[in-house]
Amino acid sequence: MKLASLTVGGVRRAGAVNEADATVALLPGSVGTVDDIVRGGPAALDAARAAVAGAETRPLSEVRLESPLHRFNRDILCTGWNYWDHFEESKGKREGQDPASRPEHPTFFTKGPDTVIGPVDDIAYDPAVSAKWDYEAEIALVIGRDGRSIPEEKALEHVFGYLVANDVSQRDLQRAHGGQWLKGKSIDATMPLGPWLTTSDEIDDLGGLQVQCELNGQLLQNASSAQMAFSIPRIIAELSHGMTLRAGDVVLTGTPSGIGNAREPQVFLGDGDVVVTRVSGLGELRNGVKLTPLT
Repeated sequence: MKLASLTVGGVRRAGAVNEADATVALLPGSVGTVDDIVRGGPAALDAARAAVAGAETRPLSEVRLESPLHRFNRDILCTGWNYWDHFEESKGKREGQDPASRPEHPTFFTKGPDTVIGPVDDIAYDPAVSAKWDYEAEIALVIGRDGRSIPEEKALEHVFGYLVANDVSQRDLQRAHGGQWLKGKSIDATMPLGPWLTTSDEIDDLGGLQVQCELNGQLLQNASSAQMAFSIPRIIAELSHGMTLRAGDVVLTGTPSGIGNAREPQVFLGDGDVVVTRVSGLGELRNGVKLTPLT
């Protein structure tokens, strides 16, 4: 099932997307929002599936999809350096902040929930905040069942579904604040998320997803999820070690090579750019970059 979020008559509604005929079924208010369905367990998802029959449908071209999720338990949980090609491409370009060697465990950081925007919303851009706005196409997952110290072999049982994200980053802010990733990843209205939330049962092969990012029509990132340094079950197992993950938590799984900061010459986002982020089977984000006062 592909769960979307949209506002109809001033009320936020959950919808079920049918990609084959490019329509969305408007689920009744009794089902709740996508956030409610994620937190409601199997019964809530079953109710959403049952409600599709007989629901009003509209063409996708006539609705504006929002971020599927709006209610966050905490910061967005993120994984860094999770494609070795990306780790290697940035060697010597971290301004003296390179690690001594490849990490032996996943690298984690967080970004503020106010970064989240919808699949067609504009990415805020303010050159007074940063001169180096970079793109990072990623697969994101949503936890659907609480758990702590989750065994790797049971990790996928805790995943509700998957979506597409772009972890837009401000490279100079990362360097200016000691190389940590919170500040350079948490600028308001900069992380597109969506376009819908695909339930985990619809993904047959987590290692066969193609992750891509286009900037103004030029393909700059293009990799398979099979290239991940640490698998999704490994990420969940290590992230949850001694730390409870809760239904509704969003986890980003890392970006592949091709980022703007590692290119020669470097490529950064600017006002008027168009960024397209897609993952096979999960949909596509299409976001403009718009000059926005943030200071």
